Amino acid sequence: MSALDYIVTNLQGQAVDLKQYLGKVVLIVNTASKCGFTPQYKGLEAVYQQFKDKGVVVLGFPCNQFGHQEPGTADEIGSFCEKNYGVTFPLFEKIDVNGKNAHPLFQHLKSEAPGLLGIQAIKWNFTKFLIKQDGSVFKRYAPQIAPADIIQDVENLIAGK
Repeated sequence: MSALDYIVTNLQGQAVDLKQYLGKVVLIVNTASKCGFTPQYKGLEAVYQQFKDKGVVVLGFPCNQFGHQEPGTADEIGSFCEKNYGVTFPLFEKIDVNGKNAHPLFQHLKSEAPGLLGIQAIKWNFTKFLIKQDGSVFKRYAPQIAPADIIQDVENLIAGK
């Protein structure tokens, strides 16, 4: 299995087959609207705008598991992200990333790219996973890593390095 072998649901309630992103560099992020890292939406959108014409996509997955920092409905989340950060990259329905109800996509991401000391659990909002064009997981980034700090890895993957 690859990270792109999953079907997820977007904020509008529609099924999205991640296979459509094969051949692209994909940055998958668990997000929240009321987190200290929420301003990273601006940086994620900047990465998306800078590289979308070069085959890069950012996918945001809201999660309410960390301090209940994503309490809103799908409509509220979408409106908040668009109004406050100009988000145009795809956003998906609120999911769990840890525990028995963790979405299978995040189970896969965590097993392929464990965190510090091999711990699979996601520690907080805005954990990021960079996916290669073939769907394999390239790297996991801690929440405090700003989107701008991932640009070199994105450029290297675009260039096939």
